[in-house]
Amino acid sequence: MDAATLATLLAERPTAPVRGLNAVRTTGIYCRDGCQGRPLSRNVTRYASAVAAEAAGYRPCLHCRPDRLAPGFGSGTPHEVVQRALILITDGLLDTETEDALGARVGVTARHLRRLFVEHVGATPAFVARSRRAHFARRLLDETDLRMVDIADASGFASVRQMNRVMLAVFHFTPAQLRARRRDADRLVADGGVRLRVPYEGPLDFPRMLAYLAPRAIPGVEAITASGDQPSYRRTTSTHGEPGAIEVQDAGDGRHLLVVAHLPAWSTLIDDVARIRRLFGLDRPAAEATPLASDALLAGVVAQTPGLRVPGAWDPFESAVRIFLGQQVTVSGATTLSGRLVEEFGGPVDGLGPMGLSHVFPAAARLAEASLDRLRGLGLPAARATAIRDFARAYADERIRLDGALPLDETLAALLDLTGVGPWTAQLIALRAIGLPDAFPSGDLGLRRAATRLLDAPEAISSAALDEVAEAWRPHRALAATHLWISGGLDRGG
Repeated sequence: MDAATLATLLAERPTAPVRGLNAVRTTGIYCRDGCQGRPLSRNVTRYASAVAAEAAGYRPCLHCRPDRLAPGFGSGTPHEVVQRALILITDGLLDTETEDALGARVGVTARHLRRLFVEHVGATPAFVARSRRAHFARRLLDETDLRMVDIADASGFASVRQMNRVMLAVFHFTPAQLRARRRDADRLVADGGVRLRVPYEGPLDFPRMLAYLAPRAIPGVEAITASGDQPSYRRTTSTHGEPGAIEVQDAGDGRHLLVVAHLPAWSTLIDDVARIRRLFGLDRPAAEATPLASDALLAGVVAQTPGLRVPGAWDPFESAVRIFLGQQVTVSGATTLSGRLVEEFGGPVDGLGPMGLSHVFPAAARLAEASLDRLRGLGLPAARATAIRDFARAYADERIRLDGALPLDETLAALLDLTGVGPWTAQLIALRAIGLPDAFPSGDLGLRRAATRLLDAPEAISSAALDEVAEAWRPHRALAATHLWISGGLDRGG
């Protein structure tokens, strides 16, 4: 069977199940399914997400705590412009910018963007950003003993007064009242640092995610224990130029990751949690919740690796540089080069040796100023050293952005205009560094070998033929690529 026939055969795919919340008009409260309350069905309105229910004037139930669910905006794939705008909101853009600036970044007017959000999300972009800050503050009130001023700072509020006003509007209680109501089981005690749960929905194979990330970990910056009783991910961070560290483990309940943050200040905590969500794909579906689960080619692979998500990036620039270093070398070779880069240009960090950490990754501005001789001294060919420096300059000057604001085609075109960037590098940056769900590096040797085996083809499948097969996997080609890499062995992929 040729690739075109196979792609046509696989075009019909089922839709994902719908998640929702029940809002009760007579009480003004929204609840999870299965809450102990039993309202009359005629008084219940179904909303796709907490933010939609809150925008309609409802507050979360104090018994079933729907505000503690993972953030979500309903089933299926959101409108493409809305999806890109949500990424920017999650990254904190509306903490400092306006809806006009957000609209400009995704290529529409603020008025049109608000219409799209109301239609597809149930709330305006500004309301989504406000809800994001409020829900994060509520979790800190429950799980930590941080002072109110620190919680406001960590959640992106301009002041305690602003936090009080927003929390009262969203939850109908002040922060002090909410903290007084927290349950004993909610509070987490850390031996140093702040301990916090990060919620997710659906299956998550955390150990397998770590096993994928481990050989790609940047020495000194990341340390991964992928086996044993408590698999974990650790890394250095930078808060206003001061170093810190983050530890991530599976909470063991199938619903949360457990984070311990050791930071010099709390003002970036909400953004650091967003980076954790992006790194472990917590806001992306596992294949079981997509049509890939019934795909004629991938169904068996998906069944063997339940809970696998698309690994993302803590920092897009860091991940993109790691991809440049991986051009035409093995994964282990790229890891060695990244360790040399960090030792030469990264910022040393004292006191984290017991965690396996020693440096923060070099900023774009530092690599932009690096001499080609120093870069070549790492063992890089002249062309790749030039490409990395030129990329760092383009990123530092904001001539290239890795924030997901542009559609995939425009993102790829912008990347391909850079020195030393071909289709493989561009697609892999779009997939891993930016997190675009339909990126697909069909020229990757690991993908082609895995697809050749699955198709039982008599000879290696070409990049063009793999592209044709992958048409049936849109808009989840990045997830399909991840499963192909895993099926082909953890030593492959970017």
